[in-house]
Parts: sequence; C-alpha cells; structure tokens
Amino acid sequence: MSIYTTFSDSELTSLLKSGDRAAYTEIYKRYTGVLFAHAYRKLQDREEARDAVQELFVVLWSKRETISISSTLCGYLYSAVRNRVLNTILHKKVQSSYVNHLQEFITHHEAITDHLVREKELSLLIDTEVAMLPSKMREIFELSRKANLSHREIALHLDISEKTVKNQVNNALKILRVKLGSLFSLVI
Repeated sequence: MSIYTTFSDSELTSLLKSGDRAAYTEIYKRYTGVLFAHAYRKLQDREEARDAVQELFVVLWSKRETISISSTLCGYLYSAVRNRVLNTILHKKVQSSYVNHLQEFITHHEAITDHLVREKELSLLIDTEVAMLPSKMREIFELSRKANLSHREIALHLDISEKTVKNQVNNALKILRVKLGSLFSLVI
C-alpha cells in the first residue's frame, strides 16, 4: 500500500502539477473505475467508454502543469469525462447523419444514372428503328414526333394530303409497335 492512498485530492493535484508520477497513478487508481462506469452508462459501449477515460488521463498527465481545476479534482474529472462522452455522442450522430446522407445520395444518384443510361439506350433503339422506316414514312413520322408538327402542318410542308400524313404516321406506329414490342408503350 502506497502512502499516496492517504493523500487528499487537493494534495494529489498539487503533486500532479509538479510532475509526481506516483500522484498521477493514485489519481488514476482512485477514479478510473467510477469514471468508466459513468461513461459506460451514457455510451453503452465498453470500448468507447474506455477510450473516453483513457483520453482524459492522457490529457491530465500531458497538461498537468497548466491544468486549472477550479472545483474539486473529482468534479473536474467527472466534467471532463462527461465532455468526452458528449463529444463521442455528437461525433456518432454526425457520422450517422453523414452515412445516411451519403447512402441517400448514392441511391438517388444511382437511380438517376441508371434511368439516364436506360433512356439513352431506349432512344438509340428507337432512332435505329425509325431510321429503318421507308424514307417518306420516316420523314413524316419525324416531323410528327420530333418536330411536333400537326398533320395539317406536315401536309402543307410536304404538299401532300392530311389523310396521307395520317396514314403514314399510323403505318409507322404499327411498324414500330411490332419491332419494339413491349417497349412501344413506353415510347409513344
């Protein structure tokens, strides 16, 4: 049994400030268990509680000469471990929020990218099938669907009857319906 076990907290604090390792060891032995229990109750994680207490004692030793304990040593240690616990909880919340936002971004971005790729592939497929239509039918169909001209406007533009335009558009749609199958309902 060490003589330091008989010293008060204020005596140990004074010795600690002067660099006395035995005083530091006594403070550690005296408070590590209760500080760990306090941190564990709040964090519910043994490793995080152990880390909080260890960090506290590392800082206590490294800043022993400049440390300012305005209340009691016990009060100082409890406040310091409480602050570390709160920082750990805050860090976990920030980390969790970041992970959630990242997952949401990835999911959303992946869906948009997937949608754009499929849209591009579908557009290429449609363009390929439209390009294989007879030339006059293709011209009428493109004026109808891509230029958004009415049957009347197409008829005037190409100097043909509206009925011919209507028939050519309907025939193009029938051909595309056969070639594109179930994709046709997505297209038109």
